[in-house]
Amino acid sequence: MNKEKEELKKLNTTQIKEKIESYRRELFSLKLTSATSHIKDNSQYRKLRKNIARALTYLHKSEATTLK
Repeated sequence: MNKEKEELKKLNTTQIKEKIESYRRELFSLKLTSATSHIKDNSQYRKLRKNIARALTYLHKSEATTLK
C-alpha cells in the first residue's frame, strides 16, 4: 500500500486522472465479473475503492498547490 502512495506522489495531475480512470475501469470489470461468476477475493472491492479515494485526495492536493 505504501508503494501506491509513493507512486501517486510522483505523478502529475493528468497522470493521476488517468490512474483514477484505470481504477474505476478495474472496479467496473470486477463488478461485472462478480455478477456473472464467483469472485475468490471480495476484498478487491475495498482495495479498489480505497485506491480511488487515495488518488482523488492526491489529485485535489496537487490541484490546490498549483492554484497557490
